[in-house]
Amino acid sequence: MNDAQESTDLQSGDALRDKVAERYGTLARDVLDSDQADGCCGPTTSAPEANPITTDLYTDQQSEAVPAGATLASLGCGNPTALADLGEGQVVLDLGSGGGIDVLLSARRVGPAGKAYGLDMTDEMLELARKNQHQAGVENVEFLKGTIEDVPLPDESVDVIISNCVINLSADKSQVFREAYRVLRPGGRFAVSDIVIRGDIDPTIRENVEAWIGCVAGALEEDEYRSGLTAAGFVDVTIEPTRVYTLDDAREFLEAEGIDVDAARSADGKVLSAFVRATKS
Repeated sequence: MNDAQESTDLQSGDALRDKVAERYGTLARDVLDSDQADGCCGPTTSAPEANPITTDLYTDQQSEAVPAGATLASLGCGNPTALADLGEGQVVLDLGSGGGIDVLLSARRVGPAGKAYGLDMTDEMLELARKNQHQAGVENVEFLKGTIEDVPLPDESVDVIISNCVINLSADKSQVFREAYRVLRPGGRFAVSDIVIRGDIDPTIRENVEAWIGCVAGALEEDEYRSGLTAAGFVDVTIEPTRVYTLDDAREFLEAEGIDVDAARSADGKVLSAFVRATKS
C-alpha cells in the first residue's frame, strides 16, 4: 500500500468514527433528555414489534437489576454477560460500553473483588453510563474514554473482554483484535456478541454508511472474523449464531435508511447475531 492510499484509508476511518460518534452521542442525549432512543439497528422499545436485533436480549431479572436508562440505551445485538463465563474476582472490559448495561451486569457477576471497565469514545454515552452507575450504586466499575482500536489500559490487565454489537462498527477490526489480545492476560478470554455475515452480500449495502452504523454493512464474514482473531494470536476461535435475520426482519430498518429492499435481497438469511469466543494463548 502506498502512502497516499494509507492516508486515504486513515481519513476514511476517522470520518466513519466521527459519524458513529455523532449518531451514538445523539442517542445517548435522547435517553438523558427523554428516556427514549433508537437502537443501533432500529428503535429500542419494549414493544413486541420492535426491531428483532435489539429486543428481548435481557431477562426481566437482568433488566430490573439496572437503571431504566441503561436498558433504554442498550444498543446491542446479544447478551454477552449471559454467555461469558464470568467469575468472582475477574477483571472485565466492555469494548464500546454505551449506556453501561453490560458493564453493570458484569460488575455484579465478578463481585467486589473484581472490576468491570467500560470503554466508550462518546462523551454523552459516558455521561449516561456514569449516571446509571451512580443510580445502580455499583462501586467496582470504571468508565474510560477512548476507542476500541486504542484501549487505555496496560498490557495483560484484563481477564475477559466482552462487547455488544460494536466491533462491526470499527473501520480497523484487525487493530481491535490486536488491542484485545494485548490487554488480555495469558489465558484470558474474548467473548463478544456481534453481527456476522454468512456468505456474500450486495456491495451496495456495505457501501452505505448509514447501514454500517446500523450494524450490517461493517460486519465481517464468518471466515474473516476467525482469520482476524487468529492473526492477532487468538486460539480456539468459535462463532455461535444466536439469531439469524431475514429480509423481512430488516425491511423497516432498510426502508428507513433509504436502502433499496430489492438490492438488499442478497442479505436475506445471511445476517447473524453471533457469540464469538476466543482465548489468548
